[in-house]
Parts: sequence; C-alpha cells; structure tokens
Amino acid sequence: MKSVAAIVVTYNRKKLLKEAIDALLSQSLPEADVLVVDNASTDGTKEYITDYISQNKIVYFNTGNNLGGAGGFNFGMRQAYEAGYKYIWIMDDDAIVKKNALEELLRADHLLKGNYGYLSSAVFWIDGQPCMMNRSQLIKDWTSDLEYLSDGLVRTYSSTFVSFFVKSATVKELGLPIKDFFIWADDIEYSNRLSKKYPCYVVGKSQVIHKTKDNNGSNIVKEQGDRIGRYKFAYRNECVIARENGMKGRLRQFAKVNYHMLRVVFTNNPHKLKKLGVILSASIQGIFFRPKIEYVEEKNSRSQC
Repeated sequence: MKSVAAIVVTYNRKKLLKEAIDALLSQSLPEADVLVVDNASTDGTKEYITDYISQNKIVYFNTGNNLGGAGGFNFGMRQAYEAGYKYIWIMDDDAIVKKNALEELLRADHLLKGNYGYLSSAVFWIDGQPCMMNRSQLIKDWTSDLEYLSDGLVRTYSSTFVSFFVKSATVKELGLPIKDFFIWADDIEYSNRLSKKYPCYVVGKSQVIHKTKDNNGSNIVKEQGDRIGRYKFAYRNECVIARENGMKGRLRQFAKVNYHMLRVVFTNNPHKLKKLGVILSASIQGIFFRPKIEYVEEKNSRSQC
C-alpha cells in the first residue's frame, strides 16, 4: 500500500472518469493508490473501467445509492482512513491532474513539516485560464506569511474539492465532510473548518484542469431551467456555514440572498418565479438545517466491535 489515497468521486461521467484515472496513474511520483467511489452510476461506469479494476490498477467502491458529492467524499475518506493511508487526496471525476501535481503537494508537505490543515492545487479551466468556480480564497493578510511564497505556497482559508490534500491525522481530529450537504458547499465548510485550526495553503506548482462545461462558475441568475432546482442545496448549506461564522457570517448571507433575489427580479433571465422560490425556500430551510459532523473511529475500537 502506498502512502496516499487518491479518491475520485464519480456519477455517470465514465469518459471523464477514465481520463481522470489515467492522469492519476501517470503521476511523476507514483505514490498514490487510486480509489474510485461510484455513486451508483447508471451509465455503465463499472463496465467501462473494468480493465483497471481487474488489473488492480484502482480500488473500486459502489456506494449503492447516489450520496452526492458530499456523501461520496465522506464515504471515500472514511475508507481511506480505515485502510491506513497517511494522506488523502480528493477530487471530482472531471478533475484532470497535471503530471507533477502529487509530487508538488508532497514537496509542500515536506517543506511545511506537516504543519498545515490542508493543501489545494491551483485549478485551471481547459483554456488555461483560472477556473472561476474553484478559486481559493486567500486570507485577508496573506502577505504577512511570505516565508513559503518563493516555493509557490500562499495562505488560504477556503478551497474546493478539486485536488484537495489532507493528512489522515487531521481527518481523525477534525472529522469528515458533512454528508448531509449532498452537493454544494461541502468543500467550503470543510476547508473553513480546517483553516480555523491550522494554516492552509494553495500549492501553485501543483495544478489541475477542471473540465466543466463552461468557465462561468455557479450562478442561478444565468441558469436556463434544468439545473435551477439543484441550487436549493447551495442556499440551504450556506446557511450552515453562515452560522459557523457568527453574526458577521449571518449578515453576509442575508445580504447575499437579498442581492441574488434582486438580480433575478431586475435582470433579463428566464424562470424568475422558480428561481425566487428556490432561493427563498432553501434559505428558510437552512435556518433549521442542523447536520452533524461525523468522525472516523479509532482502529482499535473497530476491532473490538
């Protein structure tokens, strides 16, 4: 067993998944076992990657139900921790890591002597421009920590699960991503949780291509219809994050919700009533949404069960 578990969560995107697996298997530093978490795909995903499974190039898990990205990462990280991996590296199935992505993450781990909460890669779109939906948020006074800037490391407090690297010891201490989020904002909550305890960094020399349909990010105002309902998870889950950030977080979320509703009303976009209904109902639901953080179990306690 290698020291790193590279976890890819997938659902009905078998061609992108294959490309993601190939990129992981071609790393300049072959220090990762690839764990595929299949959220019960219905497009023949397992059959499509059966050669990787039969040749033991990857470890395949089928969750049995679609747990969403949040549930899939929760599941995969638990599996990796229980298997005894030292590091856990997570990503979506449309994340194509560059050849030296892992090598640079491990180099940063060595440089920092393990003193960090998480490391994230720099994320680009297919045209080489920064990916809008995966921009890490830098700490306000990031220039106060320039010790590692020449090595391409910059302090951050919020990153996405598109090449997100964490120690198993940190997962044991601070828990798993919140599976009840299902999709959206699970990575923001988790990265915030870790960065409140430890310094966290974007590793600029570790890079990944995120093959999304476009580079506009998530914006309910611009949605045309089929994805509008999914935004209920975003507004609901963001309420949890707002509570975690105290009164300032609550006020910021209140202002954001009202701003988005005004944009829906006063800009030229379709399905206005549906969008307003999603924003308002999900925000109200979020007030009462109290998901729990799960923790991994001690190995010795598991053996006694």
